[in-house]
Amino acid sequence: MEINRHDRSPDGRRAPRTITPLATPSVDGTGVLRFPLQHPELHQVVKAALDEDGAFNDLTTIATVVSDRRARATLVARESGVVCGVPLALEAFRVLDPKVAIRVDVEDGTRVDSATPVLVLSGHARGLLSAERVALNFMQRLSGIASLTQRFVDAVAGTKVKILDTRKTLPGWRALEKYAVRAGGGVNHRFDLASAVMIKDNHLAAVEGDVALAVKRARDMSPPGVKVEVECDRIDQVRAALDANADIIMLDNMPPGLMRECVALVNGRAVVEASGGVTLGTVRAIAETGVDWISIGALTHSPPAMDLALEFN
Repeated sequence: MEINRHDRSPDGRRAPRTITPLATPSVDGTGVLRFPLQHPELHQVVKAALDEDGAFNDLTTIATVVSDRRARATLVARESGVVCGVPLALEAFRVLDPKVAIRVDVEDGTRVDSATPVLVLSGHARGLLSAERVALNFMQRLSGIASLTQRFVDAVAGTKVKILDTRKTLPGWRALEKYAVRAGGGVNHRFDLASAVMIKDNHLAAVEGDVALAVKRARDMSPPGVKVEVECDRIDQVRAALDANADIIMLDNMPPGLMRECVALVNGRAVVEASGGVTLGTVRAIAETGVDWISIGALTHSPPAMDLALEFN
C-alpha cells in the first residue's frame, strides 16, 4: 500500500486518509516507503518504551485527572522538517487508550512547515497524557534523522549522487533509523555485518595490506552475489581494489582533488563511495567530484531532534 499524500479529488474534497503502512520489505520494488516492523514487533517496541517510562502507573496524571475525563489534543510540528515515526506514536496512544480517535494529517516522509498539525487526537485525558512523552520521543528522534537526511539530499540536488547512511545507529533502533533515512530521501547502506563485505584498514592490516588477498578471501567465503567493498585512503589502494575486481570502492577522508583522480581511474568499473567527515558545507563539492555514493554517519549518530509537541485543546 502506498503512502497517501492527501491529494484532493476533482470535486475538491480531500481523498480518504490511510495510515502509514505496516509491511515488509521496508521498501518495495518501486521504492515506495514502507514501515519496517510488522504490528507485533511494533507493539513490542512501543510497549517496552511505555513500560520503561512507567506510563501504566503515571502518578501525576492519576492524581490530577479524573478517570472519565476526555480531551482533544494536536501533535504539532514546531519547526520545518520531514515527519517520521507516525506508526509508533499511533501505537503509543492506542496502547494507553484502545478507543482513542486519531486523525492522521501528515504521513511519514512528508515535508512540513512550522505549526503544521501532524495528528489530531480525541480520547481519555489520562491515556493521552501518559503516552505523550513516548510518542514524542519516537517521532522527534526519527523526524530529526529524516529532516537531516533531507537537507543533505537537497544539498546535492542535480548531481547523480545518492546519500547513504552507515551502521552508526542506536543499538536496537537500526531498522527504525534506517527507515527514517529513507523517509528523508536517502538510501540505506548495508544493514549489518552479514549483508555485505566491507574491507577496512584494520582488515587490511591483518593481511599485511594485501588488497588482492583480502578481496579473494572475501569472495571465497561469502555467499554468491554478496558485494565486496574496499576502503581506500590512497590512490594505489584504489588501483589494487580495481585490479581485484572489487564491486565498491570507498574513498575515505580524501580531499576533493584526489577523489576526482580516483573517479577518473575507476572510470565506471566499480561503484565509488565517498565517506569520512562529510558535512552540509562540504557535501556539494564532494558530489561534484563524480562519486556515486556519499555515506554520512551523522545522519543517525548525531541528528538534532525535530521540535514536535502535543498541544491540548
